[in-house]
Amino acid sequence: MIDWNEDQIALREGLSAWHEAFSADHVENDEESTFSWEKWKLVRESGILSLPFDERWGGLGQDLLTTMYVLEGLGEGCRDGGLNFSVTTTICSVGVPLERFGSAALKEKYLPRIISGDAIGAHAISEPAGGSDALKMRTKAERDGDHFILNGSKTFVSNGPIADLFMVYAKTHPDGGPLGVTAFLIERDTPGFEIGNPIKKMGLRTSPLSELFFDECRVPASQVCGRIGGGFLVLDYVMKREILYSFITNVGEMQNRLERCVDYATKRTQFGKPIGTYQAIANKIVDMKIRLETSRKWLYDTAERLVRGENVTVDMAIAKLLTSESNLASSLAAVQIFGGNGYMAEYGLEKDVRNAVAGTIYSGTNEIQYNRIASMLGL
Repeated sequence: MIDWNEDQIALREGLSAWHEAFSADHVENDEESTFSWEKWKLVRESGILSLPFDERWGGLGQDLLTTMYVLEGLGEGCRDGGLNFSVTTTICSVGVPLERFGSAALKEKYLPRIISGDAIGAHAISEPAGGSDALKMRTKAERDGDHFILNGSKTFVSNGPIADLFMVYAKTHPDGGPLGVTAFLIERDTPGFEIGNPIKKMGLRTSPLSELFFDECRVPASQVCGRIGGGFLVLDYVMKREILYSFITNVGEMQNRLERCVDYATKRTQFGKPIGTYQAIANKIVDMKIRLETSRKWLYDTAERLVRGENVTVDMAIAKLLTSESNLASSLAAVQIFGGNGYMAEYGLEKDVRNAVAGTIYSGTNEIQYNRIASMLGL
């Protein structure tokens, strides 16, 4: 495992001072599906959104692994899983691709707003008919002089109802395959662009989600992020960081859950003994530890290989698949260890199960990850 230096540890510990406030009323907010603007103000003040971005734009200039290390701390300390997800989404959806692929003008105009949290980001990829098959997207962008005209719709857009800036992927060439998609940075109040109402969902309820609609939406060509036809290059770059950032946050959540279960198992007695002395309970906790450490290692090892410029297609798929399934198994085990208390909403453990299910679906469903690994094996 990585030996973190004093500066990295100090950065993580410094931001941990905000975790209690981030966690406030997390059960109640989940029940009401409430995104807390008060908490977002605290997120802005904490500076966590600035972690991976260059100092010239107002960022902290931290490398990939340091950013992951601090986000792991966020997952461990903040019990509001939806807030955690909105944080990583705004970093990855707009900030990451904008810094890597955006023009100088786009960076200067928008990147400081994302970094400061003055603007919330979202990206729009999935469509009602396409699902995981991004090549089948129907949203089109047709060139009209110095503009593009977008028509179509997107769904499952995390942060959609609250976002100010959207990275929208649309077809600019109907028969171009992977080279026929372009990424556009679109502002919330652009004419012809409509944001649907929040959609009720199983988990991550404090991170709102919606559909998007484009009806003759006129977007300046200067809002293209990257090159025309290079949308899948942008998306591939983004998805790697999205997996690393969002799932290392899940690792932090798993760490918190493990510690709660160990504490509970040593204090809760049944038939005259702490429940942790029973093999049935102890084994569940050991499995939680194994899954936690395996997930952590896969994510950091994959990040190190990515930094070295190696091909991490299989590593990324395994890390996503393993961590999402481990997080779900860990959350179910915690409910069983806490028994009736775990089933009650006030403990926040049943909420963890609902949140964990989402990880098997977003950032490429686990079925897609299996397909990707099989393909790389030549199957």
